[in-house]
Amino acid sequence: MARMHTRKRGKSGSNKPLISDSKKWVSYKPEEIEKLVIKFGSKGAQSAVIGSELRDSYGIPDVKELTGKKISFILKESKNYGELPEDLFNLLKRAVKIKKHLEDNNKKDLHSTRGFRLIESKIKRLVKYYKAKKVLENNWTYNIETAKILIE
Repeated sequence: MARMHTRKRGKSGSNKPLISDSKKWVSYKPEEIEKLVIKFGSKGAQSAVIGSELRDSYGIPDVKELTGKKISFILKESKNYGELPEDLFNLLKRAVKIKKHLEDNNKKDLHSTRGFRLIESKIKRLVKYYKAKKVLENNWTYNIETAKILIE
């Protein structure tokens, strides 16, 4: 299937193996891993950053395989997840950054203008999805000015 905003095909990449044996060389217990995730989550780190930090600094290859829970689920249990889903929050940050670029004497940057429109359409599709899944309230609307307030 082709990608949405380009004429190219999908991205190829590696997948995790189907059969995974438990990592016997990991010295951390599941409770210790959950405490580390909660510690990083209380500092405001996102789940991707937490996973990279655990992999690189602590030698924990896969949190879900060792604890049975995803990082985002552990953060939701400890109420450190945040009010918006991470993918929507990251798109809002990108939109605010591009809008600031366009306002700072770059009004004729047509590539960024198109990118801004594409990001806004992704945000609107995600908001529609999250409203259907009852993650966001039905009265939540996207506006670039409110996004600036949410990001800062």
